[in-house]
This record gives sequence, structure tokens and C-alpha cells, in this order.
Amino acid sequence: MNMEHYFTPKPQAQRDPLLFTVELFQREFKFRTDTGVFSRTEIDPGTLLLISVLPVKPGDRVLDLGCGYGPIGIAAAYLAGPAGFVDMIDINERAVELARANAALNGLTNVRAWQSDGFSAVDGTYDWIVTNPPIRAGKKVIYPMVEKAYGHLNPGGGMLVVIRTKQGAKSMEKKMESVFGNVETVKIKQGYRVLKSVRPPV
Repeated sequence: MNMEHYFTPKPQAQRDPLLFTVELFQREFKFRTDTGVFSRTEIDPGTLLLISVLPVKPGDRVLDLGCGYGPIGIAAAYLAGPAGFVDMIDINERAVELARANAALNGLTNVRAWQSDGFSAVDGTYDWIVTNPPIRAGKKVIYPMVEKAYGHLNPGGGMLVVIRTKQGAKSMEKKMESVFGNVETVKIKQGYRVLKSVRPPV
């Protein structure tokens, strides 16, 4: 039995590439995926929910934390436009490779992607940090993501997290509240909820 997870740094699963299209913002996007990455056959409902409420405006700088093959970051790059910028990071090198390929496939040049274990290889600050976190990795992985996000947000910038209601949404809500001093539920649908916290303006 293959016990490898999508948050494995170097997936060993034999490759089996796929290509699918999806409509977002009345535009068709194409995504290449492969074995060893999260939700390889379609964009999962949680990710779609987060994309549907992205508050990214033209010119914003965005970090997609745990980007997988890139759907959230690519949607954010489309919204941020040429004046904005999106950085996509993931611990999984295969995911990063696909995220880069998918940015190019969709004609987006305002995107970078690289391998990083959480924030270990990140030094910038952002208007938004967005994530569909690897819940199966556990709180020891996910909570530091929230803690470290605060210092990588511009004052007034926000963090958006999508999480299954039954997989720790309440405890995540408390964690975000404790780090940021605020949290709100932006949207609830199909057993998922999108939580938002904002770094207070100076």
C-alpha cells in the first residue's frame, strides 16, 4: 500500500499525467496534474470555494501557501493582473513543477513558484496569504502556518484558510483569533468553510 502523502517533498509515485479544464470567472483555465499531488483529477470543493471568495484586487501581492498544482495561486494571479504578483510555494517538488507549468499554460507571467517547507524559503510580505492547508499533516504543521503568516502580511493584509467543518474548523478559528486578534467566517458550503483573519493596520 502506498503511504505517500501529497505533502511529501519528493513524491516517488509513478507518473500518470492528466490535463483538465475548468471555468473560473467566466474564463476557461487548463490544469496539468499528476500522481503525488492533492486532488489530481479535479479541483476539490474546498479549493473551489476559496477561489470563489478571493478578495484579490488588481495590483495585490499574494502568497499561495501549499499551492499544489496551482489552482488558487493561478486564480489569484488572474485577479491581481499584470500590476500584481503571486508567489506559490509547496513542500512537494512535483506540485511546484506543475504549478509553474500551469501558470505558463494559462498565459500568466505575474507568478513564481518554488519549493518551501512552510515559510522556510519565504522572505516577502503580502496583501493576502491564501491556503487550503494539508489537514492530514496535523496541527504541528498547520498551526505554524498561521503563526508565521502574521509576520508575512502587510498591515491591513489578510489570511484566508479553507477547512472542512468536521476536520477542525472550530479549532482553526480559535487559532486564527489568537494569532490575529480577529477571525470571520466568509462562506460555508458543502461542509467547508472559509475563514479570514486580518493583520491590523498600523
